[in-house]
Amino acid sequence: MLFPNSVPSPAGWQLFRWLFDPLTFLDQCTDRWGSTFSLGLVTGLRMTLVADPEAIADVFSLDPNQIESGSMNYLLEPLVGLNSLLLLDGNPHRRHRKLLLPPFHGERMTAYGRLICDLTRQQAADWGSQKVIAGRKVTQVITLKTILKAVFGLVDGDRYGQIQVLAAKILDLLGSPFTSSLLFLPSLQRDWGPWSPWGYFLKLRNQLDVLLYGEIADRRAEQVQAQQDAAQPNPATNRGPSDRTDILSLLLAARDEAGQPMSDEEIRDELMTLLLAGHETTATSLAWALWWVTQFPAMGDRIRAEIAELGPDPEPMAIAKLPYLNAFCQETLRLYPVALIGSPRRLLKPTTIGRYDYPAGAIVSPNIYSAHRRPDLYPNPTQFQPERFLERSFSNSEFLTFGGGNRSCIGMAFAQFEMKLVLATLLMDWSVAYAGVLPPRPARRGVTVGPDGPLRLRMTRRDRVAPAPVPKPQTVA
Repeated sequence: MLFPNSVPSPAGWQLFRWLFDPLTFLDQCTDRWGSTFSLGLVTGLRMTLVADPEAIADVFSLDPNQIESGSMNYLLEPLVGLNSLLLLDGNPHRRHRKLLLPPFHGERMTAYGRLICDLTRQQAADWGSQKVIAGRKVTQVITLKTILKAVFGLVDGDRYGQIQVLAAKILDLLGSPFTSSLLFLPSLQRDWGPWSPWGYFLKLRNQLDVLLYGEIADRRAEQVQAQQDAAQPNPATNRGPSDRTDILSLLLAARDEAGQPMSDEEIRDELMTLLLAGHETTATSLAWALWWVTQFPAMGDRIRAEIAELGPDPEPMAIAKLPYLNAFCQETLRLYPVALIGSPRRLLKPTTIGRYDYPAGAIVSPNIYSAHRRPDLYPNPTQFQPERFLERSFSNSEFLTFGGGNRSCIGMAFAQFEMKLVLATLLMDWSVAYAGVLPPRPARRGVTVGPDGPLRLRMTRRDRVAPAPVPKPQTVA
């Protein structure tokens, strides 16, 4: 049997590198041990990372009945709960996935498009002709508001404001390599009162739970009222709540094959997953996209010219289909993926993946970051070149920002849709320049990776005129 190389350094040192300098760590491991190697981030437990497309394709095609994946994400349980799609396996995972997929596809996306554009413009409404902003903070606010309105169906009010504040506090609390260790080291998860880091996290989470369960209860009451109104129509009292198209309402109305609804606890955990995982990842990718616009202004002009061809008031769905805008966003996601690795799989029987043989119990995970930097797939892989996504198509095992197989991200279409619309809306109205001193570096933010600082950007208002077409920009190292 052929086994992959194992990184020989102590588990504690590997975990330290994984927390505080993960990209350099992965680069060094790949340079020394190739596209497949095993890490020992926890004493006695090894995980093999694969960055070879054939091996990744093998991982994505594994029989779901022959692997455990949800249990490998146990570090996320304090954030999203045991009923989260991320932590489920087997029939519960299939049930949740089937119930959660429909709201993120089809005609409902059209309704969300105008909302995303409107929220973006509202956020920029008071910037004046020039404004220096904290780019990552602004994108977080926009994506969080999108989640609260499109997913939760909330309108401005006390509950909306409180959920927004609490979610932001939780993400900020876990937003550095030091506080991220609370998730990676369960031994640090000790509640020593509200002033201790973990105690403060639990306090915020409990406050958020009260609001989420309150919203679920109110929405269930609305649906009961809607059923009564439908049975006995009365124009004087019918409030028409059944017209809601937000994802929470759709989840409350969803039924599985046995006709059973999701429980309050299941819906709460899936809402937490979308709230804490969904908006932060898109916000980080948007922040990187704005950074790349500051480095390659001609690329921003090319996006504007592409949008201008759609007319003075383009439809969101038309914007989302623009080829260069799509390529620009894909290259952003390639170069600095928010998740460095895909969902780990624990093998339940001996399995061959790529050219290696693994025993039952082995843990294998796609190495997204390293796969995206293979020079045979992406020539000059450290350079930002959106044109590569216009010149060829990449398979799911070559470009895998959103994972694959039965663990692919259910919010993939929504996340890309939102990213393109927010970026396009900002570029139509604003020119972007970097106002910081040092360029941003990727750094640990909880279980994800994003810019290490606020990403200070100078936003200058543009006249809404159609820009002249610009030549294809030259690649700059």
